[in-house]
Amino acid sequence: MSSKSSSFGLWRRWCAVPLWLQILTGMLLGIATGALLGPDATLLKPIGTLFVNTIKMLIVPLVFCSLIVGVTSMQDTARMGRIGFKSFVFYLGTTAFAISLGLLVGSVIQPGAGLSLEGHDLTAEVKAAPSVMETLINIVPTNPVAALANGQILQVIVFAVALGVALVLIGDHGKPAIRVFESLAEAMYKLTDMVMKLAPYGVFGLMAWVAGEYGMDMLLPLIKVILAVYLGCALHVLGFYSLILKLFAGLSPLQFFKGISNAMAVAFTTSSSAGTLPASMKCASEYLGVNKKISSFVLPLGTTINMDGTALYQGVTALFVAQAFGIDLTWVDYLTIVLTATLASIGTAGVPGAGLVMLTLVLTTVGLPLEGVAIIAGIDRVLDMARTVVNVSGDLVATTVIARSEGEIDVEHYNADMETSARMASEQDSQC
Repeated sequence: MSSKSSSFGLWRRWCAVPLWLQILTGMLLGIATGALLGPDATLLKPIGTLFVNTIKMLIVPLVFCSLIVGVTSMQDTARMGRIGFKSFVFYLGTTAFAISLGLLVGSVIQPGAGLSLEGHDLTAEVKAAPSVMETLINIVPTNPVAALANGQILQVIVFAVALGVALVLIGDHGKPAIRVFESLAEAMYKLTDMVMKLAPYGVFGLMAWVAGEYGMDMLLPLIKVILAVYLGCALHVLGFYSLILKLFAGLSPLQFFKGISNAMAVAFTTSSSAGTLPASMKCASEYLGVNKKISSFVLPLGTTINMDGTALYQGVTALFVAQAFGIDLTWVDYLTIVLTATLASIGTAGVPGAGLVMLTLVLTTVGLPLEGVAIIAGIDRVLDMARTVVNVSGDLVATTVIARSEGEIDVEHYNADMETSARMASEQDSQC
């Protein structure tokens, strides 16, 4: 009886451990087990395969429902429609740039080069890439139901966006359907959370198989992946965002980063864009001088559809997987990765494990082995800290630029020191 009680206590303590630490533990135990068992560790691969299958199960309904919710979250009034359109274009544009930068960094650093995994059965499963014309033609589904059933991700994304726009345009008649999709999306978020609880065991099985089948040489390049992602994130935030602020808003990037330092710190420590939203709202109004009418709309929308950091991470990790398995990507594959990650960012932002879900989408679209997801999962928390900072910073950049274009930012407030800015914000709130 005491042994059962002790086991139950250990289980409860294990369940209380943060998921990222559970996954890291599963990865380390898997590596140790694989190194110990050698080729016999292949027997543990089915555990990881089951986890990969559960992720595959989520892809289509998760993207379809949450994408519609993201599109329909924009208001139908003229002003909100205009601001929503600006936000939408801004977020998609910066996301496309982010994944392009990730692909560039991955091409230069080549974190998966020299792993010599080509020739295994996984590489044999990769299909020839379609031509550009075929890709453009096939992006619009002739049968949306068939696209959903067959898991044609790009077609599902196009249909979901079109349906979301139509639901907004029909006004009150679309509200019942929108509520249904909102409910389904919440259910999918919960199901994703449930599936992600299996991640430590799935990662254990696949990492044991990887270490046993391919040896420890497979695991050393993960350090290069971390360095590549952090370098890309730094370039995107300090370089690209600074350029946008200067060119499109005529504002000081240094003053901006001082103003959002609190939100960046919260983002880095929590790895949650949604969890950082209160801090982002406070920074926008208190230190950047943005009107709350703008920040209260653009920031939550950004939490839903903006994933610059995650998109950049997709570029680096997709190339890592391709290089690790000896697969040469064509320029059509690169364009497909950019398009898929950009559009999929609308449908998976704010979802627990969104980075891994998006990586699964990208790998599936260009025919790369999904076992690469498990390899990345072990260091996903470390990568998540950096990419969340980029996501949150991108939300605040968009809010600042759009507020500037709408004449809804107090430039004097923006350029003031943080103590003065806080006092000015307090005075404005008391006047309201």
